[in-house]
Amino acid sequence: MPVWIAIGAFVLGAVLAVWATERLLEGLVSLATVLKLSAFVVGAVLSGLEAENIAVGLGAGANAAAPVALGSVFGGAIFLVCVALGLGAVLFPLKVKLPRLILVIFALSPVLAGIGLIEPITPRWAGLVLLLAFGGAMLYLIAASRHQNFLNNDEIAEAQEKQHSLLGAVGLTVLGIVVISVGGELVALGAENLIAGLGVPAFLMGMVVTPAAIELEEVVRQAIPAKEGRPDVSVGNLVGTLLYFILFNFGLVALITPVEVNPLVRNLDWPFLIAVTWLATFFLWRGRVDRGAGALLLGAYAGYVVLHLIFR
Repeated sequence: MPVWIAIGAFVLGAVLAVWATERLLEGLVSLATVLKLSAFVVGAVLSGLEAENIAVGLGAGANAAAPVALGSVFGGAIFLVCVALGLGAVLFPLKVKLPRLILVIFALSPVLAGIGLIEPITPRWAGLVLLLAFGGAMLYLIAASRHQNFLNNDEIAEAQEKQHSLLGAVGLTVLGIVVISVGGELVALGAENLIAGLGVPAFLMGMVVTPAAIELEEVVRQAIPAKEGRPDVSVGNLVGTLLYFILFNFGLVALITPVEVNPLVRNLDWPFLIAVTWLATFFLWRGRVDRGAGALLLGAYAGYVVLHLIFR
């Protein structure tokens, strides 16, 4: 693909992702009120679902491309926590209070993902355990957040003034998810073609470059709701997407297309994911992710990339 087409695809994808995220936000807030659920949990269940990440993980697993399959899980999750949350917080600091058990689930989920790495090939039984854990976590999020408000009354009242019918809310939500996916694919296509000629090592490509390209729209999903005064949607997307990545997506890969586990994933990517998730949990536990916290998370990601360059 010519460079100018790759650049065009990247820019068009980013524009579509920004536009679609605003539609998605409007739909999620309306759905939350209609269904009597918090916008946090609607964002976690719907916005957190990443069809393109699932497709990449299963497709790579089916083709025995283990670095890309595992990169869609661990590399994607590290990018989400460090870059999407970090850059989003630098641009628009977050202030939101979450129930403590939700934060415990958020912190422990990457630890549980380690059961898929204990053997040379991801075991199918571990995939089943991860999928069951995902189902239990989502059920708890819905139950615990059903009547939970994460914003003050003025913000809730303002959101309710912009209500749509159930059909309109569903339409906006579906439109947002679909267009974000299209935008994300264009961003990924452009980014991958721009770096294809740089001779990037396969494992670095699988664990760092490809996940970052696929998940670039997550930065928009984090930043736009915070900018619009809906940090609960931003954090709901963060928590839900992390659970999808490391419990649901990894569970599917391990169960359906088991892949080889490179020791570097077990010794670097997995513990690094735990560390940055716990760091993010600390910030969320205190109720805010400010610019300093965001900068720290971005610095951690820079360190992660350097480590992969060293141990490639």
